[in-house]
Amino acid sequence: MGEAVEGREAVDLLERTRVAVNPRLRNTVESLPGSIRRVAMYHFGWEHADGTPAAGQAGKAIRPALVLAAAGALGGDPDDALRAAAAVELVHNFTLLHDDVIDEDATRRHRPTAWTVFGTPDAIIVGDALLALALRLLAEDGHPAAPAASARLAACVIELCAGQQADCAFEQRGPQEVSLDECLDMAMAKTGALLGCACSLGALYAGAGPEEVAALDAFGREAGLAFQLIDDLIGIWGDPGRTGKPAGADLASHKKSLPVVAALTSGTPAAAELAELYRGPMGAAAVRRAAGAVDRAGGRDWAQIHAADRMARAVDQLSRAVPDLAAAGDLLALAEFVTRRSR
Repeated sequence: MGEAVEGREAVDLLERTRVAVNPRLRNTVESLPGSIRRVAMYHFGWEHADGTPAAGQAGKAIRPALVLAAAGALGGDPDDALRAAAAVELVHNFTLLHDDVIDEDATRRHRPTAWTVFGTPDAIIVGDALLALALRLLAEDGHPAAPAASARLAACVIELCAGQQADCAFEQRGPQEVSLDECLDMAMAKTGALLGCACSLGALYAGAGPEEVAALDAFGREAGLAFQLIDDLIGIWGDPGRTGKPAGADLASHKKSLPVVAALTSGTPAAAELAELYRGPMGAAAVRRAAGAVDRAGGRDWAQIHAADRMARAVDQLSRAVPDLAAAGDLLALAEFVTRRSR
């Protein structure tokens, strides 16, 4: 019952975040030149491909919610951080547009990805434009924290790019040539960095000192790694009706996700079976066999246990900045929500 209540709290918080942030987000996106704006509006779910209005949702709003929740946890006014929250969401969507191209993903949010509708060049260009919009939002923000926030967000984008580059490089290496430590570092850069940055921006806008900002960044990073572990599990065993992607999509594309690398490096007979499957084409039957091999090699259990461990580390970091964790209820609810989701 307690988990259900926490889940409802997080869902309510995400909805409040969308109500608060989406108008600014949408106004910012609508400032783009016409042809670029059309692709961006489609990506966010606000328009159909032909430019007519759509009732789609612009994402879960987890990252902007972290910005606002962090500001509130440290005694600030979340409304002061709305620009920063929108900037973080723009950066997140910049990465999504580019990731979809790199991974050749055909669907996102239950409809065709932007590159499949408008072409690869437009998707890449619009991703670049969203990144520029994010930095412009902070550059035009009169809040005293804006310069430091802009610098942190720019540094985060470089880290995100390094994580994405490492992820791509892994694909060129043999099934058992990527270590678990390398994979964890990649996931921290690719996913943990932006969640950490979101939390640290909220702390900056609350007027927090360097130690509190660093602790909030570490909280977000650890929660982000837990998030990635669960996301990787969903990439193998998620329900296509909920994920909007085919079953075992990560296996079909030979992704070296965390559960897969944990399985491949386990030294078990199932690890050898999985490595052999990863060397060949991955049809539906092979995907099912690979999922079974990951499970039998311990990859599934390892990911679940490691996600729980990372969440414990996240809470420890949070307690350094907010000794009375009751004041950080929104942050904790969000962290619990993203690591207990099943889709």
